[in-house]
Amino acid sequence: MDKITRAIISLTDKSGIENFARQLTELGIEILSTGGTAKKMRDNGIEVIDVADYTGFPEMLDGRVKTLHPRIHGGILAQRHNPAHLAQMVEHDLKPIDLIVVNLYAFDKATAAADCTVPNAIENIDIGGPTMLRAAAKNYHDVTVIVDPDDYSGVITEIKETGNTTLKTRFRLACKVFDLTSRYDTAIAKWLNNVDADNDPDLN
Repeated sequence: MDKITRAIISLTDKSGIENFARQLTELGIEILSTGGTAKKMRDNGIEVIDVADYTGFPEMLDGRVKTLHPRIHGGILAQRHNPAHLAQMVEHDLKPIDLIVVNLYAFDKATAAADCTVPNAIENIDIGGPTMLRAAAKNYHDVTVIVDPDDYSGVITEIKETGNTTLKTRFRLACKVFDLTSRYDTAIAKWLNNVDADNDPDLN
């Protein structure tokens, strides 16, 4: 079993991340991050590599494009036991990303405001987060994915014991991802379908 060597941490809910991330770095795990999450960790003395520096491509379009890059998704989706995948990783200089710690833009919170407009709602639809989560969950055989701070403790305990998490843990965490993303998309669809498109000033 390969050891976890590299993580992406990108969070809306940053509770408890300082302690978890510090323990990861103490175990020699490299951390990639973006925006406010990277700042919070640096403010707490935790070494972080900006995703933009890692990919060689800047965040753009007002932050709409941050992690949508082959160096990120190739590193997540590559099957570590697949010789063809490993050869392509070498060919394209891709490194494995073994741990994903991501939660999503708070769409429900934003749209709960009585004055929330369609443009405001749209900007609170997370794209990169669900994409990383679904990629990691699909590749649970090789990648650990966390969407819930309550899982930090159990994951760090397993990593300290063996350098990685168990397959059963990775499968359980993957199931939590698909539960989260299905509820997230349902909330978006429900809110948008309740918009009165004939009378909304942003749509006319």
